[in-house]
Amino acid sequence: MAYWLVKSEPFKYSWDQFVKDGKATWDGVRNYAARNNLQAMKKGDEVFFYHSNEGLAIVGIAKVIREAYPDPTTDEEAWVVVDLKPVRKLKNAVTLKQVKSEKALADMALLKLSRLSVQPVREEEWLTVLEMADNK
Repeated sequence: MAYWLVKSEPFKYSWDQFVKDGKATWDGVRNYAARNNLQAMKKGDEVFFYHSNEGLAIVGIAKVIREAYPDPTTDEEAWVVVDLKPVRKLKNAVTLKQVKSEKALADMALLKLSRLSVQPVREEEWLTVLEMADNK
């Protein structure tokens, strides 16, 4: 299993809306690196849900329930989507400030590739964030 992080601006699509919907097609990605990450996702992979722009925090965990397929929001063949379902809200959101202050997360894509909307998360980073979320 692999781990990922997806970003969403809460005023456009929040964790609460995601939970209410019960699943989401992760569409509209128009960056090749982010697209490549979507293509690499496998059913069952776990995904951090990050509120970008406002909130700036990892707020929940989702799971990939359908692997990459053509993005229905465009006719361009280059773009793909995956389907995600919410698993659980984190006990405590892990803010960007907290991620920046944790030495074990210094190389996390969230910090190194901050504009990338779909990013890989290493297992050690995943476990560190979960520990941070449970120990506030």
